[in-house]
Amino acid sequence: MKDNLYVITIGRQLGSGGKLIGERLSEQLGIPCYDKELLLIASQESGLCKNVFEKVDEQSRYSFWGGGIFSSRSGYFAENTNNCLGNEALFKIQSDVIRMLAEKASCIFVGRCADYILREHPRMLRVFICADIKKRIDTLTATLGIVEKEAQTLIEQTDKKRAEYYNYYSNKTWGSATSYDMCLNASVFGIEETAALISDTVVRRFK
Repeated sequence: MKDNLYVITIGRQLGSGGKLIGERLSEQLGIPCYDKELLLIASQESGLCKNVFEKVDEQSRYSFWGGGIFSSRSGYFAENTNNCLGNEALFKIQSDVIRMLAEKASCIFVGRCADYILREHPRMLRVFICADIKKRIDTLTATLGIVEKEAQTLIEQTDKKRAEYYNYYSNKTWGSATSYDMCLNASVFGIEETAALISDTVVRRFK
């Protein structure tokens, strides 16, 4: 690993704008941002069907069993394999991809326990993005074309799954200030200013 490389990891509440902030940071700092792209890379590196990774993307460890995609009833098999892979194996594949990318160049990771996976990285900024619930609901109703009640339910379910996933693998608490270096409310600062605050911090710390 080159001495000048750094990584930014972004945890985020659904509808808080975490993905957009990662994209803005990518533009401002001139480094790649990985979100769903990780699933395609993991598929390419492992030779497994991308759908396998999509099905378990940031889902609770316990939701995979008892009728989940890896239960005997589901009949869901990875492409070109004879046996279903457990969630631990898929997490390891994804973790290896994250480490590989972080060793090659400075980059941004959105979600997927990247801060824990890269916990030994010497130059990392761990960020968590939150937002007021009304703002989050408004964002989802506008982008997904759903009503407020549906948006509220989706937020609760998704945040719960992300928290269970993160807490299980990291042994830390998702969304807790003690788990991160920066916690920012995008409702207060907006997407552009939130990205600028993170970018300024990166420049001061790593450049």
